[in-house]
Amino acid sequence: MSTSTRSAPHSGSHSRDHLAAALEAFVAIIGRDLLVTRREAFSFLVQTLVQPLFFLFVFGKVLPGIGVATAEFSVLLLPGIVAFTAFVTPLQSIATDLGRDLGFTREIDDRLLAPLPTYLVAVEKMLLAALRGLVAAALAFPCAALILGSGYDVRTDVVGPLIGLLVLTAMLGASLGLLLGTLVPLTRLPLLFSLVVTPLLFTGCTYYPWAALSGVRWFQVLTLFNPLTYAAEGLRWAMMPPSRVSTLATGWVLAALTAALVAAIPWGLRQFQRRVIR
Repeated sequence: MSTSTRSAPHSGSHSRDHLAAALEAFVAIIGRDLLVTRREAFSFLVQTLVQPLFFLFVFGKVLPGIGVATAEFSVLLLPGIVAFTAFVTPLQSIATDLGRDLGFTREIDDRLLAPLPTYLVAVEKMLLAALRGLVAAALAFPCAALILGSGYDVRTDVVGPLIGLLVLTAMLGASLGLLLGTLVPLTRLPLLFSLVVTPLLFTGCTYYPWAALSGVRWFQVLTLFNPLTYAAEGLRWAMMPPSRVSTLATGWVLAALTAALVAAIPWGLRQFQRRVIR
């Protein structure tokens, strides 16, 4: 038997061993991070839900209650709040974690010693951040039902597409957070969040449907450059009764969110590898 013939099974065995070790390390890192998240669940929920729920209470309950806004406004507002929560929670979560891990102490080096490819370290962080966004968005529904009472009205016939849109939104927020966390030092992240999150909130169709901006055409066009617009419009379609509002076509929503995700993930992974490999 030739040497090449004998070495082929040996090489395949090594590949399987490396794959098994990488998978085991990947699962172990996820388990560790889930444990940390569970221990910090209260602070995570407070940081994540206080702002959107106060928005929902004031704009969806108080203003209609005193006659400044119509009761219909709370139905329009809820999908935007859910989209904002699912998008911004993972963005801020992973950006802050990476800013700390890539700082002076280089805490990321402990993870890089694990027997798995470097890019999987970033993928794990994105998945965990997206999971946090999905949990926060899911909790917004029962909280909204308590706050809005009889004003809570969410359709239940398209639950599958609703979950899919939430996953896309959370993954997009996580991928953009990965990019920001590797581009901006931790000390500048608070300033960055102030400069990024506020424009995202007010130009992302959070408080209004896109079609209602037809009278302010330049602003309507501007909102199309905000990925949150597509998330909010998609969730408006999936959450509101069809007769109540006109939204962006779901095909355009899915195309825009997918295109943004396809562009952001490779960019973020390349930037992550550039930062951690010295």
